[in-house]
Amino acid sequence: MNVLFVVSECVPFAKSGGLADVAGSLPKELKKLGHEVRVLLPKYGTIPARFFDSAKRIAEFEVQLSWRRQYCGIYELEYEGIIYYFMDNEYYFHRPKLYEQFDDGERFAYFCKAAIETLYHIPFLPDIIHTHDWHTGMIPFLLKTQHHNTKLANVKNVFTIHNLMFQGIYEKGFLGDVLGVHYDFFNQVEFGGCVNFMKTALTYSDAITTVSPTYKEEIKTAYFGERLEGILQSRDQDLYGIVNGIDHDLYNPKNDPSLAQPFSANDLAGKKMNKKKLQEYFNLPVDEDKPVIAVVSRLTKQKGFDLVRAVFHEIMQQDVQFILLGTGDPEFEHFFGYSAQWYPDKCRVHIGFNEDLAHQIYAGADLFLMPSKFEPCGLSQLIAMRYGTLPIVRETGGLRDTVQPYNEYTGEGNGFSFTNFNAHDMLYTIQRAVSFYKKPDVWKNIVKNSMKKDYSWERSAIEYERLYTDLI
Repeated sequence: MNVLFVVSECVPFAKSGGLADVAGSLPKELKKLGHEVRVLLPKYGTIPARFFDSAKRIAEFEVQLSWRRQYCGIYELEYEGIIYYFMDNEYYFHRPKLYEQFDDGERFAYFCKAAIETLYHIPFLPDIIHTHDWHTGMIPFLLKTQHHNTKLANVKNVFTIHNLMFQGIYEKGFLGDVLGVHYDFFNQVEFGGCVNFMKTALTYSDAITTVSPTYKEEIKTAYFGERLEGILQSRDQDLYGIVNGIDHDLYNPKNDPSLAQPFSANDLAGKKMNKKKLQEYFNLPVDEDKPVIAVVSRLTKQKGFDLVRAVFHEIMQQDVQFILLGTGDPEFEHFFGYSAQWYPDKCRVHIGFNEDLAHQIYAGADLFLMPSKFEPCGLSQLIAMRYGTLPIVRETGGLRDTVQPYNEYTGEGNGFSFTNFNAHDMLYTIQRAVSFYKKPDVWKNIVKNSMKKDYSWERSAIEYERLYTDLI
């Protein structure tokens, strides 16, 4: 089976969130199952030049965007067994950031149209085009309305929702002035009087997936559905929830080069050493008896940091240390920056992001706090558990699907969770987790539970394979 992933970001080339991790890992797992999987993404100016030392330009053509004719070059690179196609247009993609540009609508309308045109210029015809999030949302619409009498007529489309909040919404004139599509089609792409990329994808895709079974159910309700719940309810027979995985080779405490000492579920001595080095790095008192609560995250309200802020002083009254790595909304950056000054022996904050330091925090911390308001899947809790750092999460989306709350009566569970989006419910769950940390035998059992579970892409890839096969 031939599968083409069309994505706006992909590890290791360009990343702003979990979509990039999915695009970097899932194709490799599908290839192991015997499929020919390739990936198409923009050739951003932020991608390190070293990746293109061995890339070759295989096509050049022009793309019509209404009255505009825009250049498109396609570079091909084989990397770690996967063929990647990079779409070259410096006007649209040679920017300082991937997103949040004044003309994102035009940029990704171009990307959608050019992605389809690319299939007439490369020696690869997919059976499945797998598109992701609003940036690729016009592809299924264009395939079925503009290319239905071509060699692409039988190509099926799977669309994955990574975050329903971001939809690609533009005024009515966008349809003709940018996409160059007749206004007879406006009702097909319209939502709330505007052109909506996400709604269009939900309407025209052959199958829709979300990144966890719980999120699949949540987005059919008004609270989580971002006003699109009616459309999702109508497509329920074509809607699937497949939980994400993580790359077990990239996140492996047995051989992670970022760590001070490797460790495993059967030999946790190295985890103690990583905790000691983490405390030293952040200039915290080295104390094995104090549990380290860690955060590696974007600092936004979606991630639940208004809950953390509301009871932070109560958290600091516990016998714990707190380490945060992340960047985001200024209100939270400032709050946690001040908190590190209020509690110099208990709290340390690094505003920014560093991949090696993130690995060291996952390995050296004892607890990982992730109280999201909503979380389509979440990867951080999976990484934390892979390193034996127990997650404290709110029961939503993929957090509910992947974190089993510890049951002291049966000994089952790999973390801690709370149901309501409530600061004091979260505080109680933190206190409960800390109480079990004071019981070394119990704690060791929970850590082993978390580390021995399979968080890889293998099972998820089989589910995607089954979905692809059913479509064709």
